[in-house]
Amino acid sequence: MIDKPLGAQLSHMLKDRGVEVIFGIPGVHNVELYRGIEEAGIKHVLARHEQGAGFMADGYARATGKVGVAYLITGPGLCNAMTPMGQGYSDSVSMLVLSSCLERKDRSIGRGRLHEMKDQEGAAATVCDWSVTAPDAPAAYRLVDKALSELKSSRPRPKHIQVPIDVLGERAPAAPAAAAIAQLPIARPDDVERVAQMMRDAKRPMFLFGGGAVAASAEARKVVEQAQAAVFTTFAGRGVVAGSYPLNYGAYLPRPDSASELAKADLLLCVGTELAEVDLWRDDLGHRCPMVRVDIDTHCLADDFPADLPILGDAKVFLSELSGALGTHSTSEWREADVKAAKARFYSEVDAERPGIAQIAQAMQDALPEDTMYYSDMTQFAYVAKEVVEMERAGHWHHPYAFGTLGYALPAAIGGKVGRGDGPVVAIAGDYGFHYTMQELGAAVELGLNMPIVLWDNAKLKEIEDAMVRSQIAPNAVVAYNPDFCKLAEAFGAYAEAPKSLEDFKSALQNALKADKPTLVYATPEMLG
Repeated sequence: MIDKPLGAQLSHMLKDRGVEVIFGIPGVHNVELYRGIEEAGIKHVLARHEQGAGFMADGYARATGKVGVAYLITGPGLCNAMTPMGQGYSDSVSMLVLSSCLERKDRSIGRGRLHEMKDQEGAAATVCDWSVTAPDAPAAYRLVDKALSELKSSRPRPKHIQVPIDVLGERAPAAPAAAAIAQLPIARPDDVERVAQMMRDAKRPMFLFGGGAVAASAEARKVVEQAQAAVFTTFAGRGVVAGSYPLNYGAYLPRPDSASELAKADLLLCVGTELAEVDLWRDDLGHRCPMVRVDIDTHCLADDFPADLPILGDAKVFLSELSGALGTHSTSEWREADVKAAKARFYSEVDAERPGIAQIAQAMQDALPEDTMYYSDMTQFAYVAKEVVEMERAGHWHHPYAFGTLGYALPAAIGGKVGRGDGPVVAIAGDYGFHYTMQELGAAVELGLNMPIVLWDNAKLKEIEDAMVRSQIAPNAVVAYNPDFCKLAEAFGAYAEAPKSLEDFKSALQNALKADKPTLVYATPEMLG
């Protein structure tokens, strides 16, 4: 390819590496990045705010397993996307953020240039895996390939590459051919055989699957059934083993009494989970037996939950090899009736804590196809649904877990829908959190996405009010003025429905999937009658 400005060459390079979609907003400082997008044949999705662009890249990556790419401007553009970068870091999302930065002659001098920051590279580094400045074209190419390689060969976390404005405009040769990408670490055969023997000796083996096992769902299901093992999942691991599997306790791990169920196991295998605070909400997991941990991140294998046998390795390969080593094994003493009784008890606790929401969440699932992909926000509706709605497929419910930002659902669902095409996608937001990114309704309408947006309106920051009450604080600053959300959606050009009953709610969701643009489904506690 003939020499072109580096900004254009980067788009061609990304296309050559398999990138099909870029989310972003053009500005005077990154226009050179936009020079080659159409020429390279890449689809660009225009967000209404850089936070939206970042969340769209996140949602696209989670839906497709590909890298979510965002193009951003210097200074405020990057700052606006740092929230989604932080969310992607905590949730292990494959994101690549490319931004401009001040010209080489202006960096770190403090001349009051447009969009100037004291340390843009350092600021981004606080919320992603690494943030590096490319001083020239060869460095930019090496960094892009480094990022793409690491996202495939290690724990995926956002990377940030910034290129000075003047460097983006300089002519450069095309990027070199892509280098080979290393494979994920593989467990040692001796460790696999050791675990197989431990399982053969166990009477009550239990698996705990996290988000790191999502790509290993088929292998997980096979080995679990071979061993007739019981299962817990984290929220991110829902669906790794089908919710309908009789010995699956589901995602009730944060229930305090789940510790007593874990204590019944005589062997615990934790696969692809860092056992984070938001997975457990307690310091003691509850097990009293030997624990095996399998992960690709050495940090997770040396944290507050030390394993008797820590194994560095890819979950998919490990579980496949474990299945082969285990052979036929069905000496389990777990009883389906006991698991069912425990789940019923946990469900009752959830329903008592936040009455009525479980019924609405179940109605939502009943109305939608099994392959629906959900994107939820920090809202009580999602907190309940993440526990009580059982998933039959892995990687089909996405939530801003550890970082816990508001405003995630709508833009992430847009990215997910762009990635899934005809596959059904639903966004779930609360009335207050919706304010953070509701402007992305414009992008959803512009793209003509037939996507239901469930807006749960309990007319306040109910979770915060409840926390204040528990802390014996008189509730304050928990009620905000809301617009007429249905009229707001219609003003953006979307459809809107305000169901009055659960049957109306189901119909609204089903109609939204057949529409030619997004539908805001306004849901309230009054639907219960």
